[in-house]
Amino acid sequence: MIPVLCGEMTTLFKYARDRNSTNCMLDSTETLTIENVVGTAGIGQEIDLQRLAIDLEGADYDPDNFPGIIHRLQGAKPTVLLFRSGKMVCTGGGSVTSMHNAFDIAFDRLRTLGIPVDESPDVVIQNLVMSGDLGNQLNLNAVAIGLGLEQVEYEPEQFPGLIFRVDDPDVVALLFGSGRIVVTGAKSPEDGRNGMKTITTQLNELDLLES
Repeated sequence: MIPVLCGEMTTLFKYARDRNSTNCMLDSTETLTIENVVGTAGIGQEIDLQRLAIDLEGADYDPDNFPGIIHRLQGAKPTVLLFRSGKMVCTGGGSVTSMHNAFDIAFDRLRTLGIPVDESPDVVIQNLVMSGDLGNQLNLNAVAIGLGLEQVEYEPEQFPGLIFRVDDPDVVALLFGSGRIVVTGAKSPEDGRNGMKTITTQLNELDLLES
């Protein structure tokens, strides 16, 4: 299970708060939208970051504060991180397509600088964050009891949402009293939708979706 860190929870709460609404829809999965896609790739060789930072447009390299190059793509939301090992991480993509496009741009720029990169390096989605709306308000105290303390974390004095770990698919959901939901840890959009279906089914079976 991918852990939900405190810093991430603050960001995820912002997703839920900013997108708050009361969408009463028969299929709540239709409300899910992708907020962030984190993917990884590699070029199979070490990179001289000091030299690359000089030649690569949009590169920010401060090894005292971060061990890799932060490569911000002009006109694109995603950011690509490059590490000495040759590993690359893309974050901030609003879709799977934008993540792949960001990697393609970075690969092309490395090739232009004389760094050999395979024609189609493997790109793997590590974490996909989606937000949506269950269409009804939730009594989080009742939800915590109904879903079982083994899979639930709920400490409202520290964080206003309930953390629910879904077994299949392997995702983490943040539930808010407004009915907003954030699904994280998904490896694909389908994982996110299936996770929300699982949650909705369990809440309905327990009669915990308030009208």
